Amino acid sequence: MASDPPLHASAPPAPPLVGWRLLALLYDLFPALALWFLVGAIGLQLRGGEPVHADTPAGWLELLALWGITGTYAVASWRRGGQTLGMRPWRLQVLGAGGAAAGTPGLAVRYAVGTLSLLLAGAGFWWAWIDRDRLTWHDRASGTRLARLPPRP
Repeated sequence: MASDPPLHASAPPAPPLVGWRLLALLYDLFPALALWFLVGAIGLQLRGGEPVHADTPAGWLELLALWGITGTYAVASWRRGGQTLGMRPWRLQVLGAGGAAAGTPGLAVRYAVGTLSLLLAGAGFWWAWIDRDRLTWHDRASGTRLARLPPRP
């Protein structure tokens, strides 16, 4: 697997349109679903085969575990190369300040604010349409940005 081309300070990558971000989210739904099934299976085993009910403490605990495992996947992927599996086909990459690799705390904030944005009907994503730099709420809050890399030669 070849690595991404280095970013040049003279030609920063263009920020992606909202559509590219949404396509990456759609692709990332598949590895997330696999992780959610794993969490659900482990929870089912721990409860002796009894399903969890949403209105119980066990239901809230499982929801927290699902959110946590998804965040772990996202932050670990971004730390490893700036991309999740869903971002690779669309050449999207998370960058820190000045185009450097982003740190774990900023990436965790990015995930948390991105989750809030999705819960609010994607408001933080749609914000990128009117933002002067085409940044989303989670880009701004985390000090990171998403870039669309040029095609490989």
